[in-house]
Amino acid sequence: MSGHSKWATTKHKKAVIDAKRGKLFAKLIKNVEVAARQGGSDPDGNPTLYDAIQKAKKQSVPNKNIDSAVKRGAGLEAGGAEYETIMYEGYGPNGVAVLIECLTDNRNRAASDVRVAMTRNGGSMADPGSVSYLFNRKGVVIVPKGGPAEDDVLAAVLDAGAEEVNDLGESFEVLSEAGDMVAVRTALQDAGIDYDSAEANFVPTMQVELDEEGARKIFRLIDALEDSDDVQNVFANFDVSDEVMEKATA
Repeated sequence: MSGHSKWATTKHKKAVIDAKRGKLFAKLIKNVEVAARQGGSDPDGNPTLYDAIQKAKKQSVPNKNIDSAVKRGAGLEAGGAEYETIMYEGYGPNGVAVLIECLTDNRNRAASDVRVAMTRNGGSMADPGSVSYLFNRKGVVIVPKGGPAEDDVLAAVLDAGAEEVNDLGESFEVLSEAGDMVAVRTALQDAGIDYDSAEANFVPTMQVELDEEGARKIFRLIDALEDSDDVQNVFANFDVSDEVMEKATA
């Protein structure tokens, strides 16, 4: 997953300081609200909420916004919406498989946003199941560099169910079965190792290698999809070299 993961982590760092900051905040807050609604307002007893809160804090979402989202989700404060998760499948330029995860209170709006973004950016919609078989649900924990070495990270998580540790350049990606993710994250914490995010993501089983032009096209498509307030995550099975990544994001 290195190509997509590397691009996503770089992009989220950038988003905090550019015009997309408000949109990123809104999506992180929505995650917190839904996690609180589904599993209760206590982060100690609700690992999904714990991870949603940690991710929001890492991206500098104000604590008062996070607290309000928890209260709305738990029904302790008015204003919460009924969100549902919808997955859309499609193909981007160069045959790249794309999974689009929406968290929405308006199914028709979400479907329209996704379809428009796909058709305007060289993509096409696909039938349910025709793309998702190319991905596995995995636990993904991102550990920033600057502290422990890769061997230290591996040693900390090996007995907790981690399958592999990948070097993404500025961070390490720790992959596990989705059900082992909390144990992996806890093992890192017990070892005193900081992490940026821990969540269950869709990881591709095979990847499409892209050149600079292909990378620009798929980045443009994913940006257009993520511009929708209803789109929470986009997963794609592309890989790009460091050299191509640098040129395509310049």
